[in-house]
Amino acid sequence: MTETLSIIGAGRVGRALGRRMRESGWKIGAVVTRNESSARRAVRFIGAGSAHAGLSRRILASTCILVTTPDGAIEEVAKELARIGGEELQGQVVLHTSGAMDSGVLNAIRSCGAAVGSMHPLQTFSGVTIPSLEGKIFAIEGDPMAVRTARKIARALGATPSPIEARNKLLYHAAGALAAGHILVVMEAAIQLFMSFGTKRSEAVRALLPMTKQVLQNYERLGPRAAWTGPLSRGDHEVIAKHVRVLQEYSIEYGSAYDALNRLAERILVRGAADGSSSGMPAKQNNKEKIQSIGGKG
Repeated sequence: MTETLSIIGAGRVGRALGRRMRESGWKIGAVVTRNESSARRAVRFIGAGSAHAGLSRRILASTCILVTTPDGAIEEVAKELARIGGEELQGQVVLHTSGAMDSGVLNAIRSCGAAVGSMHPLQTFSGVTIPSLEGKIFAIEGDPMAVRTARKIARALGATPSPIEARNKLLYHAAGALAAGHILVVMEAAIQLFMSFGTKRSEAVRALLPMTKQVLQNYERLGPRAAWTGPLSRGDHEVIAKHVRVLQEYSIEYGSAYDALNRLAERILVRGAADGSSSGMPAKQNNKEKIQSIGGKG
């Protein structure tokens, strides 16, 4: 039996998953967006499906419904789908792709007898190219039948299904935001500092990006402590305090962020090495004294 899939909210994630699922043998049914033109673009990108502006009963023809709207719209979509489908949703599988929300946001559909769940690919989607999902993690939770379907989808895409408890979704998503979006913010902040004293953007990127790549490569190969670099790793708190002061003069946001990152590093990386024997780091200093020296203030 050919599995069929309808997609509600075919933006970056919905288009990419739809395209990959079509390539893996799924039949694409209704592709729903807010207007006809965007739905048609999504269908062209996916290479299959029928374009629809707004929800209708046609979406009920698929064995699985994938909700890939922004988080703020998921609950309203669930309520509207419950209104349209009612008892016909009995036995259907409905999944959403939010990283921060659990399957409870689909309770309106669950009350109609559908099996609901969340399936979040731990991957960035640019909307320009389709990323490979081979080996990527799909965080999955929800009703048993929905979880089984989500696992089947993940495996069909070459991804690794990973169970997660609903109560841990926000922490999981925050971790992803730190590892992706916030890394980009820190990189761009460093580049803009270079540009502030006259360096061209291309030159700043060429100067800083290889260093960042090398640190990440060292992290992957050697682990966090061996890869750690910078003044805090050497216990040079006087330099850190000077950094904070000059960055506060440049921008309060830059100074505060740098201070906060050093305090986080002190908690995560310094405290774990009481005697510095694992990576040549300095012996553990009194926490209060260290925090004051990092921030240059009490």
